[in-house]
Amino acid sequence: MYELLPSFIGYLLVLVMIAIYAGTRTSNMNDYSIGGRSLSSSVTALSAGASDMSGWLLLGLPGAIYVAGLVESWILVGLVVGAWINWTYVANRLRVASTLYGDAITIPQFLALRTGATSKSLAIVASIALIVFFTVYVSAGFVASAKLFESVLGIEYMWGLLVGVAVVMTYTAIGGFLAVSWTDTFQALLMMVVLVAVPTIALSFDFNVDPSLGEATVEATQNTWNWGAYSILGVIGLLAWGLGYFGQPHILARFMAIREANAMHSARAIGMSWMVLSSVGAVAVGYAAIVLFPVLPDGELALIVLSEVVLSPWIAGIVVAAILAAVMSTVDSQLMVVSTVLVNDVVNPQAKQLLLSRGCVIAVALVAASFALDPNSRIFDIVSLAWAGIGSSFGSCVIFSLFYRGTTSKSLIAAIVTGMVVTITWHYLKGGIFDIYELLPAFGLASLALYVVARMFPEPAANDLFERLEDRLGLRATP
Repeated sequence: MYELLPSFIGYLLVLVMIAIYAGTRTSNMNDYSIGGRSLSSSVTALSAGASDMSGWLLLGLPGAIYVAGLVESWILVGLVVGAWINWTYVANRLRVASTLYGDAITIPQFLALRTGATSKSLAIVASIALIVFFTVYVSAGFVASAKLFESVLGIEYMWGLLVGVAVVMTYTAIGGFLAVSWTDTFQALLMMVVLVAVPTIALSFDFNVDPSLGEATVEATQNTWNWGAYSILGVIGLLAWGLGYFGQPHILARFMAIREANAMHSARAIGMSWMVLSSVGAVAVGYAAIVLFPVLPDGELALIVLSEVVLSPWIAGIVVAAILAAVMSTVDSQLMVVSTVLVNDVVNPQAKQLLLSRGCVIAVALVAASFALDPNSRIFDIVSLAWAGIGSSFGSCVIFSLFYRGTTSKSLIAAIVTGMVVTITWHYLKGGIFDIYELLPAFGLASLALYVVARMFPEPAANDLFERLEDRLGLRATP
């Protein structure tokens, strides 16, 4: 147990040093919230990947594979396709548009500036949706960190929760967006190495499985290849996860923060390579756990169990650090997004913005921690709800704002409200058509609401703003 501590403590020290250095590079709200738009292509790609996948990749996905088999891999197909479309068609336009329309630093601010909204209604509605779902999302990260401390270091769940909250809250508040992006880059590399190495080593071992587990092993292995475990609707729902990418502000913030729009092509190559390698590794972790340990009390601890068996304590400590890295890489990004939205779009003070932003990081972290008090919470379930809520509320808004001339402030409000209501309602309905993941119907209905309202209540000023973007991108013919 205690052999893991040196590697674990060393990892935490690296995070603190990065945060302190980032703090010296942060002098104003633009630096704190979006890094002064100074990210390189590699930092943009890797930090976006790490903040996207998080503890879900190292704990949630292997656990889902362990419980349901490889049928859960359909999620990855949807995610990879969605991520590629996001990098290819959304990223560059958003980077250009966010600077064109008043140097927007948050998604609610971008939506308001894109439509020329004269009231705060759009920004407030968007901020409410983002704060609600992101607070839930952050709580999933805290559940993951608490489970990690409890299972590996023997710390009680509540104390593990407090430690995880304290660590993330501290370095995020100190270093802001640069600290978050740099630490996420470091964490992304660590996560990828662990996800590739651990299942590879584990599957090369010759284990002597307890004979009493023979039947369980056979049954588990058969379930692994049960690709028909889900109905067609269920598989469609898994593929629909990819739609969530278009509306995730913690990912979109990386697109807005890259140093130059023309660096997006190389960022896409790096980001997609990382995603494919890491995702395949996560599936392999779940598969290796099924084959080698058919009876686990909690499938979401598959990576931890494998690493404790096949690795030396010192190296296993690095695995533990990688899992904590995965958790932190999303939580820190989401805390930054929520605090920036609260300060920039809701409160909008004229002074002491940095101090208030740091205070908001602490406040949101504490609220999210209160949602994570139940040790029986399943990371996968929490993340699926939050991903659907954010993806449906903002995904159609971002796509229409970038590609549809007639997008208006009223239509964006309609889409956000529709996405929120449908996601929450659908989530708690079961059976038949409701087996489809809530993101798909919520995204579709939000898009429909946006289009209908935009046609009913056109805003000429919003059309003119779209034409400015087309001109900047060189896509409109000169008269």
